[in-house]
Amino acid sequence: MLFRRRKPDGILERVRTYLWPRRSFSRSLQYFSKRILRLKATPHAVAAGVAAGVFASFFPVGFHFAIAAVLCWLIAGNLVAAALGAVLFGNPLTFPLMWGASWETGKLMLHDRLPAHGPPAHLGAMMEHLSFAQLWTPVLKPMIIGAVPLGLVFGLVFYGITRWGMITFREQRRKRLAERASRHGQSTPTGGSIGSTAL
Repeated sequence: MLFRRRKPDGILERVRTYLWPRRSFSRSLQYFSKRILRLKATPHAVAAGVAAGVFASFFPVGFHFAIAAVLCWLIAGNLVAAALGAVLFGNPLTFPLMWGASWETGKLMLHDRLPAHGPPAHLGAMMEHLSFAQLWTPVLKPMIIGAVPLGLVFGLVFYGITRWGMITFREQRRKRLAERASRHGQSTPTGGSIGSTAL
């Protein structure tokens, strides 16, 4: 394939690139934004897809794309936009903040139903052995419940931003194409008259 690297990146290099892009975070943000704006779908479908991806990012790893796909089906969102929104909003730098906020929000919502001493002392051991039954009540349950209101708020915010951006981007492109067509239309009759005179 053209422009393929002679030596493919190893696992460590891929992880490093995922954590810290080769270019910069601003250029990566511009790249994903342009990818979203240029999707061939209605502004609602693209904005709903991005909102679904943002909403799903607040949930623990393993549920993101399943939740985003179900939401896209329910609200007529674009699945590609959902994937881009999830990658753009959910990354290794934001995950700790999002999941921590979800857990704290869930604890506030379930304060009468959780153990009084918070998470168990052996949380690290349970994470290591992936004991789902032990993790459910102190960690996963409040995290999932807290993710719902946070995901709704941020999803609605990104829906509005994306829809406005799509409409503005397409209107500007339509005006540019109209101006280009008008300039081309003004130059064509002149050339035609010269040609007819010469004949």
